[in-house]
Amino acid sequence: MSGILETLRGGLIVSVQAEPTSVLGQPETIALLARCVVANGAAGVRIEGAARIRAVRAAVDVPIVGIVKRAHPGFEPYITSTFDEVRAVAEAGADVVAFDATDRRRAGGATPAALVAEIRRLGLLAMADCAVEADGAAAAGADVVATTLAGYTAATAGRALPALDLVASLAARHAFVVCEGGIATAEAARAAFAAGAAAIVVGTAITNVDALTRRFAEVVPGAGAPSERRT
Repeated sequence: MSGILETLRGGLIVSVQAEPTSVLGQPETIALLARCVVANGAAGVRIEGAARIRAVRAAVDVPIVGIVKRAHPGFEPYITSTFDEVRAVAEAGADVVAFDATDRRRAGGATPAALVAEIRRLGLLAMADCAVEADGAAAAGADVVATTLAGYTAATAGRALPALDLVASLAARHAFVVCEGGIATAEAARAAFAAGAAAIVVGTAITNVDALTRRFAEVVPGAGAPSERRT
């Protein structure tokens, strides 16, 4: 499995995900987008949902970081936060399982360390999605720590992204740190590596066609709701 990390080291991981109501969310479309980013230099992809992971696994041969996004009433974590979700990602063909490594309570009561142990038992690499430095320590044994949740928890809401200071603090204690969140330019990507990132994840700036289109549609003179502009 160390070969997977070496494949990703110094590289770009593209998060190929669609908004919940997007027409792009079909597994075959996500697989096509994955093929596109790999053909243009992505070292790996981050994919949500078992069906989409399976479709992408059949389409590309780069490492797949797999997740499940599922809301659990009464609990804040929603990224691969249960043992069943870990197993679903593993069975679909991912190489790396990313999970919520924050100190918040999870449905089912799994701890970050227990999720790491389950991922390792399944023979895969564990990627701890962190919000603060302490999350990396809590996910004992994780192969990768990432800044994914910085800015997305109550305690970190509104912080500047990309979280370069968090990258640096995590890199002082972990061998493989991924900067994820807020990388929208080449300059931000370079800054992430300079801060100590071993790899970066870019999503919206590359693959979220819905959000990118809205940014422009909302400022043009004829701006209105998308449905009002259809002919």
